Amino acid sequence: MTKRFATDGGVPYTALRDLDLEVSPGEFCAVVGPTGCGKSTSLTLVAGLERPSAGSVLVHGQEVSGITPGVGFMFQTDAILPWKTVLDNVSAGPRFRGTPKRQALDDARDWIRRVGLTGFEDRYPHQLSGGMRKRVALAQNLITEPRVILMDEPFSALDVQTRAKMSTELLTLWDLTRPAVVFVTHDLEEAIALADTVVVLTAGPAATVKARFPIDLPRPRVVQEIRFDPRFVDLYQRIWEALRAEVDVAYTQSTRLDGKKAS
Repeated sequence: MTKRFATDGGVPYTALRDLDLEVSPGEFCAVVGPTGCGKSTSLTLVAGLERPSAGSVLVHGQEVSGITPGVGFMFQTDAILPWKTVLDNVSAGPRFRGTPKRQALDDARDWIRRVGLTGFEDRYPHQLSGGMRKRVALAQNLITEPRVILMDEPFSALDVQTRAKMSTELLTLWDLTRPAVVFVTHDLEEAIALADTVVVLTAGPAATVKARFPIDLPRPRVVQEIRFDPRFVDLYQRIWEALRAEVDVAYTQSTRLDGKKAS
């Protein structure tokens, strides 16, 4: 598919061109690429928040024509409701879908336990650390047992240690129901540690798939430890070779643009 956006100058900006990407059921796919290459845009197209300008987006064989059912979306910033408690935030999705209140609350308590927040059911988001809020967001997404989860740099705001711990917890929770995951990140180490497949996009504009790398590291994985595996280092070197050229192109483009603005 291809995605174009209108601009103030009247000339359409092509964010993605002829993007061809398939993610299998149960596959954890990480998407990496330089800044501005359309990684986040690809997620909004799958979710049905945007429409392709050409081509089509399909989820489970059905063309996306509106908000896609059975798809969870975890954003960079917290999407939890600040005026609701942890329990109410996690139970909100099932209740919205018609689950009886008692059942929704029981299910929410179970997922709160799974993400390690037992005892915090009555806390409000402002009373939680960044990592704890991310656990709430994970429970919110997983409680509805989506068949697809879209994740747009969900841990980027966390410190290094918390980020690695959350990544390992994500893998443990993902393994319970094995939805397909499309995980956008700027961090190549994070991508390799989590994924079954790493997809590299070219620099924008008109970004497309440059390469696809299967990740043959054993599961289950502990993110803090898998990085020391010799195979991890080999995969990093191979994927970085593909990614580095695109990062260089994006950097050159940005410096030229900054130069024009300055002049």
